[in-house]
Amino acid sequence: MKNAATSRVLIVGAGSVGLIVGYHLSLAKADVTFLVRPGRVERLSRPQTLYCYDDNSLKHYEGYSVISDHADIAEGRFDYILITLDGASLQNEDGVALTKAIGKAVEGTETKVIQGSMFVDSRRWFQSVSGLRDDQFTTGYFSFLSYPPSAVTLPLHGPTDPELLAKADQAYYDNQAAMMLDDSGPAVAEGFAELYNASGVSKVAIVPAAGIAILANAIFAMFAGCDLLGWPKFSDIDPTDETWRLAIAAMKEIQTLSMHGEAGRQAAEATTEASVLEENVAMEKQMLPLDLQEFNRFHHGGKVNKQDRALLTASLAAGRAEGKEMPALTELLRHYSSEIP
Repeated sequence: MKNAATSRVLIVGAGSVGLIVGYHLSLAKADVTFLVRPGRVERLSRPQTLYCYDDNSLKHYEGYSVISDHADIAEGRFDYILITLDGASLQNEDGVALTKAIGKAVEGTETKVIQGSMFVDSRRWFQSVSGLRDDQFTTGYFSFLSYPPSAVTLPLHGPTDPELLAKADQAYYDNQAAMMLDDSGPAVAEGFAELYNASGVSKVAIVPAAGIAILANAIFAMFAGCDLLGWPKFSDIDPTDETWRLAIAAMKEIQTLSMHGEAGRQAAEATTEASVLEENVAMEKQMLPLDLQEFNRFHHGGKVNKQDRALLTASLAAGRAEGKEMPALTELLRHYSSEIP
């Protein structure tokens, strides 16, 4: 890997996730370029202002480049390509064209790709469409929370400064836990983690691929339950509530899909209505002053809701293909989505 001072990274998407990752990479002295739709180029022509909940301060991000044409992903130009689109966007017609363009551009090069879009069986899908080698890419999960304050007003908790927050293009909570990369492409994961961690303020964790898949696929049943309950604080949810119990039962059904193997079976055995609540109540406290459940209402109740529903529908289809009835997930989706296969 080139040293951090000369590493070149293309970030696909300059939304809430892409900009925060780009900012941290800039602190690691990486040369960052964003690939965006033509209509978003002008917005990035000025420095971006970021509000950090971790230290209640504004960060100013500039010095990046912007491109808007797939053809500009020139052979060998980038050391890493990081995809930050949501799962629904990557799998639509434009996303498929983008994936093919990335595969063609980096064929025969040493460019490494990190696929951060979440959907069932994403690694197999991405490799099939892009044609990338096994050792040329890996998948990831963004674990920090970020959003544009202009799009939603979250409840304020001290010491959040509302005047600073109002000046920000994006706001985020990181607490040194930006993203997880799976170990299916070890050289890719290790190289990018070394680069990103040089920021000194945020870190990447490398975890077993099965662990990310179980988390990424099953957690959306919980979000569906929260949506049906009206997004109450986790501390206000009754673990014996019928909707909550249905959501957790659906989580367990997803965890036991064959794609998750023995790790999924063990996860399902450890998953209970009380344990999931306990974990999220602790997270709710940890992430203050950012309001976790109101963020979830904005993000999973709206912004990426299409992705979430598609992922649950795909999980149901996968279970039925294995001959499983998936009664809890079927019932959850009857309340949550009209798109049941």
